[in-house]
Amino acid sequence: MIESVIIPRAHDVGGFEVRRALPAKGRQMIGPFIFFDQMGPGEFLTGQGLDVRPHPHIGLSTVTYLFEGEIMHRDSLGSEQPIRPGALNWMTAGQGITHSERTASGLRAHSNRLFGIQSWAALPAGMEEIAPDFAHHPAEALPMIEAAGARLRLIAGEGWGERAPVTTHWPLFYADLELSAGAACPLPDAHEERGAYVVQGSVEVAGQVFEAGRMLVFRAGDKLAIRAEGQGARLLLLGGAVMDGPRHIFWNFVSSRRERIEQAKADWAAGRFAAVPGDDKEFIPLP
Repeated sequence: MIESVIIPRAHDVGGFEVRRALPAKGRQMIGPFIFFDQMGPGEFLTGQGLDVRPHPHIGLSTVTYLFEGEIMHRDSLGSEQPIRPGALNWMTAGQGITHSERTASGLRAHSNRLFGIQSWAALPAGMEEIAPDFAHHPAEALPMIEAAGARLRLIAGEGWGERAPVTTHWPLFYADLELSAGAACPLPDAHEERGAYVVQGSVEVAGQVFEAGRMLVFRAGDKLAIRAEGQGARLLLLGGAVMDGPRHIFWNFVSSRRERIEQAKADWAAGRFAAVPGDDKEFIPLP
């Protein structure tokens, strides 16, 4: 039932270590999900915080979901939105957007923790140039399913008989699953591609045990369930329809056309992306 197991690579973003599971060698996407970073868990000392300076995106939607802490999102549309645990920030870049992600000044007055996931969902080729957009959904607006030691919040898309409120542009599912020891949860079998990222604890699938920090990619069509080992587990479940072709990726840009990536690089270097109101003094230069 396991097609592959991805071990994330560690790197630094905004002064904070993250672990990247997608894209990976031999696996660019799971459904539309083309990027998957685990941020933390970690703690900032007093006076410190996350500082991801303004930077651009095209051709994708950024999906931010937290387990601990808080991030202040600002973008070139004028959005200014703190995201807290259990809520969803869904920013669609389309033809181009600039945003920053920082720890608010009030939280820097004391030590503060941060733990969460940022993923990207590629846009369909025919919608890569749509107008940029930003949506925020608080935790209480997202469908919650509880049964037999399992607690599942549907973050985006459709699955388990529920549909999340955020507008997506490709068939997908994305869920936060907490399992008590010995409890199990099935994966939706209507989606072609399916994966599970073990955030905490360990899980058993078809007789194999997997520890935290592993992205499991499952074969299409198999009916399967994930069972928690030990003291329980927490996972993010994700997937969707096979994307309409591979994507080119450079830095924060995703596109089905290589020449569009080159244009975005030139636009950022020349200052043609819109600035972020309230955070326009700094920016991340083109690599």
